[in-house]
Amino acid sequence: MKAAERFFSFLMGYFIYSLIEIAARGYTHWTMALTGGLVLSILYDINSRNALTLVKSSIAGMVIITFIEFAVGVAVNLIMKWHVWDYSDMPLNILGQICLPFSVLWFVLCIPAYYLCRIIRKRFCYYYSTK
Repeated sequence: MKAAERFFSFLMGYFIYSLIEIAARGYTHWTMALTGGLVLSILYDINSRNALTLVKSSIAGMVIITFIEFAVGVAVNLIMKWHVWDYSDMPLNILGQICLPFSVLWFVLCIPAYYLCRIIRKRFCYYYSTK
């Protein structure tokens, strides 16, 4: 995998997640933009393996996103006290940083991410094959 592919997938995650968050709650935070970029670049690596089905990819993505969200949440919300988000009022939450409803949402968002990663891969493969 080329560095350009990974960087492009990072940028796509950075901007797409930021837009989703702005559409959903009216604002975002720079740490969430970086987290979105990191997540999509990881999903891109995972989805570049043809062995994963859509469901397996979405389950893996849900687990990875939930783990990253917890790590970032502990850092920015609990340690740095930036109050970027708080799931304390959500059911089945852990320290107010992750919760089951949002993990389910991450599973659902991994479905279009799966196809986006495939499109990016095809475009880069086409680009490299024409050189």
